[in-house]
Amino acid sequence: MKAYPIKFNPILKEKIWGGEKLTTVFNKASNSKTLGESWEISGVNNNVSIVSNGIYKGKSLNELINKFKGDFMGAKNLERFGEEFPLLIKFLDAKTNLSVQVHPDDQMARKYHNSFGKTEMWYIMDNEKDAEIILGLKDHNTAKEKLGAINAKNVKQIFNSVKVNKGDSYFIPAGKVHAIGAGVMVAEIQQTSDITYRVYDWDRVDEKGNTRALHTELATQATKVFPSLGKSKYSLKRDTSSNLVNCQFFTTNIFNVVCNVHKNYTSLDSFVIFMCVEGNAEITQNGLTEIIKMGETVLLPANSDKVTINGTNAKVLEVYINSNLKACDQKAS
Repeated sequence: MKAYPIKFNPILKEKIWGGEKLTTVFNKASNSKTLGESWEISGVNNNVSIVSNGIYKGKSLNELINKFKGDFMGAKNLERFGEEFPLLIKFLDAKTNLSVQVHPDDQMARKYHNSFGKTEMWYIMDNEKDAEIILGLKDHNTAKEKLGAINAKNVKQIFNSVKVNKGDSYFIPAGKVHAIGAGVMVAEIQQTSDITYRVYDWDRVDEKGNTRALHTELATQATKVFPSLGKSKYSLKRDTSSNLVNCQFFTTNIFNVVCNVHKNYTSLDSFVIFMCVEGNAEITQNGLTEIIKMGETVLLPANSDKVTINGTNAKVLEVYINSNLKACDQKAS
């Protein structure tokens, strides 16, 4: 396989809670007033990404996996996941609150949906003043059965509400109740799954006056208690990777590219994804260069070796799978 920085056409999703920032800030091609998500790299059924550049332009993600196997995925990833791409990469703009929700773990997802579970993480790219997210039950002694009796008056008594700032990063394992609040833009890395159990949807209705379905019984079964909020502890270092999340499903690092960052992925048995979360960066591999702007993403296939990232105060998330990890090694508060 020819290794170069591969770009994909974003798959844009209108959402009842979405806004216009994915268009006005990230230049996504849409006239929608309720654009909530840009799926940057996806292997989800009926939402498979298509290459937009280079010699593989027009090929689907699935076609690349099928043809190039371990050279694209990594040998251990291919053994573990088959030809199903294991991650879903997104940018989100919440004009209003997302539903309070929870996702199943792998065991529950296999049982009920024949799917992967959904562990995810957020990197806060921007936020309006006093914007918040919801993360977990406020009281560890709260009975999960209360998830079936939430209303506007008690929602903040049951769940943790956390004010966020640009640059914050949160790890959200399957089973943790959560919601992105109004005025927050995030980069999201997650397992390949589109399974969501809604717990509470802020009593809103669509243009036809209909409420969205809640999934109280499944949500109650899926919900777990966690000892921490999952906020990553990291310090941003010039031209050096800093770890945000290290778990069996994905590893995510961030680096502040002030000049040049040289990476060698020869010994890494995985594809690598770069998400630009601030500024612009040039990704050069095998003499080929792609520019990624804030809100854009590239993928390097698993047979990549030396790569150079060049930028001026750009911030880039580096995402891959470390198949040697069997559990989360997250340092968080």
